[in-house]
Amino acid sequence: MQGLITAVILGIIQGLTEFLPISSTAHLTLAGKFMGLIDPLHPEHWTATIAVIQLGTLIAVFVYFVKDIIEILKSFFLDFFMRMKGNHAGITDLNAKMGWMIVVGTLPVAILGLAFRKVIEGTLTKNLYVIAGSMITLAVILWLAEIVGKRTKEMQQLGFLDAIVIGIAQSFALIPGASRSGSTITGGLFMGLKRETAAKFSFLLSLPAVLASGLLELKESVKEIPDSPIGTVQLIVATISAAIVGYLSIWFLLAYLKKHSTGIFIGYRIFLGLLIIILLSAKIITT
Repeated sequence: MQGLITAVILGIIQGLTEFLPISSTAHLTLAGKFMGLIDPLHPEHWTATIAVIQLGTLIAVFVYFVKDIIEILKSFFLDFFMRMKGNHAGITDLNAKMGWMIVVGTLPVAILGLAFRKVIEGTLTKNLYVIAGSMITLAVILWLAEIVGKRTKEMQQLGFLDAIVIGIAQSFALIPGASRSGSTITGGLFMGLKRETAAKFSFLLSLPAVLASGLLELKESVKEIPDSPIGTVQLIVATISAAIVGYLSIWFLLAYLKKHSTGIFIGYRIFLGLLIIILLSAKIITT
């Protein structure tokens, strides 16, 4: 029973923190350390566990945006094949344009992710000091984005420059503690997007990168799954919990940002970053 409770807790943490701009890596790392689930001698077992649980939140975003995804794919491939046949007319369909912007916006994280893959997967990026510093730094940058952003652009007004800048911002999510949604929402605010528009584009833009990196990580970690610190059945429970909570988190964030700023998340990121540093300094937890 205790194992199932642990699994549900991990699923809830993943589901909440993957989409809210507060970093799932930071929270799962802390949870794993406090629960004694991370074996310093075999960290790959914990990495495999997280890789599986993250599939839950990937499923959540696909289910939540299934209609958008289908329309974007249909229009994108129609436009692509028309261009292959020599029709180079400007893109008039919003969904086709969205598809091209997602492709363009994914290039920065794909290039940097491959170029710095060894560093990303190295021990430095699992260091809690790095995570704490990243939590605080992005909070300050997000605060600046709230101040200078005009917050007037709707989804229909997005351009390729917006996609490139937000795509570059997404690359900062390669640093643990930055948060993929936090980075991309910050980039969107700097480009003048409304908060809810920035969040929605953030979720759509994350799909190719999260799917590719998630499947790659799962492929490389699959042999470690039987050694998961929470067990196979509990792993399934955690993944299902992450999917359910992740779906609700997407709904909540999009609704919340229509009427509120990201201030609560900025304050929370700074609080948690400082708390991690205090816990490390007091040797209550270790890197």
